[in-house]
Amino acid sequence: MRAVVQRVVRAEVRSRPTPDADYETAGRIDAGACVLVGVTHGDGEAEADKLAAKLAGLRIFDDADGVMNLGATDVRADFLVVSQFTLYGDTAKGRRPSWIAAARPEHAEPLVERVVQQLRAAGVRVATGRFRTEMQVDLVNDGPVTLIVET
Repeated sequence: MRAVVQRVVRAEVRSRPTPDADYETAGRIDAGACVLVGVTHGDGEAEADKLAAKLAGLRIFDDADGVMNLGATDVRADFLVVSQFTLYGDTAKGRRPSWIAAARPEHAEPLVERVVQQLRAAGVRVATGRFRTEMQVDLVNDGPVTLIVET
């Protein structure tokens, strides 16, 4: 599994289930992290659990001295988790990305949901996007802090 983590002042994801529908807010957070999660074919529950544990303990929040030394539960940060199959896009050849490494939705959706469940079990408040819908993510990156986390 792969995640792009951005520390944010706020973030929101809007989705629409069909092209003719209006966008509606699916998830919104204040200070915390926007986490885009991608799944590949060989990923399973072990990778989802490992990613969730890594994210919950990731020390990207400032302590009293302004040093990134605190995790999400230390500062009561919220996470906005959004499934993002394009994280497994391959741009090595040509100009059009290949999506071969991205897991099919039937495989990816339960694993992203497991990450969300494990984060919640660790005490992190989590909002999410909606799987299999067109989404728009709006965020204010804080720092900016952006990291790539892989299992």
